[in-house]
Amino acid sequence: MIPAVATTITACPNGPLLVRGQVELLDADGVVIPQRRRTVALCRCGFSAIKPHCDGSHKAAGFRTEPGE
Repeated sequence: MIPAVATTITACPNGPLLVRGQVELLDADGVVIPQRRRTVALCRCGFSAIKPHCDGSHKAAGFRTEPGE
């Protein structure tokens, strides 16, 4: 049996939220979005074409965060 690892969420400067570990992600209708990787990048710029996941659009959009955000 694989031991459980704590789930962490890291806000990348000027980028997505990285969710590491087991998580249950639901869409607006409450349907589970399958977790296909151990680390999931979630969009926070609003420009991703594959929301809620990040597709790197924050770079072209010039998305910037404040320090500590």
